[in-house]
Amino acid sequence: DFYLMERVKGVILRGRPNPALDLNPQVMKKVSAVTVDHLAELHLIDLKKAGLEDFGKPDGYTQRQVEGWVGRYYKAETDTLESMNSVANWLQKHIPEQTLVSLIHNDYKYDNLVLNPNDLSDIKAVLDWEMATIGNPLMDLGTSLAYWAEAADSDILKQFNLTWLPGNFSRKEFVDYYGEKTGFNLNNQVFYYVFGAFKIGVIIQQIYARYKKGLTQDPRFEHLIYAVKACGANAVRALEKNEI
Repeated sequence: DFYLMERVKGVILRGRPNPALDLNPQVMKKVSAVTVDHLAELHLIDLKKAGLEDFGKPDGYTQRQVEGWVGRYYKAETDTLESMNSVANWLQKHIPEQTLVSLIHNDYKYDNLVLNPNDLSDIKAVLDWEMATIGNPLMDLGTSLAYWAEAADSDILKQFNLTWLPGNFSRKEFVDYYGEKTGFNLNNQVFYYVFGAFKIGVIIQQIYARYKKGLTQDPRFEHLIYAVKACGANAVRALEKNEI
């Protein structure tokens, strides 16, 4: 099996601002808006017209995702983190009824977008579709929100995106704008954000576990446990305040 890729040249916003780019507040607000526009557009694709009805198994998707990521966490656990344990327990007890089905990306964030260097609010390509499937779009939204670090978040989480720069939407603004574009009921968004934070914590934990076992010697992985703790802390904070 194989697949073909087209090379797309452009700008990718990663963890450190490029001094050659003018990422002023007005620019980042436009980038925020177009990022949400594209996510909403993706989630509103007519699956039948696109020939994608058989691209996944949407029935029970939300529950499978929760159970799957909780299981992966405990398989990769190295340190006892009360925050991650309590969130895992809470998620399993509060799985909402799934009412929406759409095409989802599953890793939608700034550093998977290729931007036009002459107009950063023009998305030329979306990368990394390996986890794309048919499922609950609010799970996709929750993951994107968990990557969407704000200025007050832990510095270790800001390395994933430049969403903390002035001008960017807040997570609440992200959700409000997404709701306007899709018309979806977002009353249960705390659950999906908490799931996203937990999921990212699990991904980082899996990498850290490989380092602890000596399966990789990359020194960048030595302190990843602090990123896991930060993800757990964000999830717990959202539950305590009932807001994202």
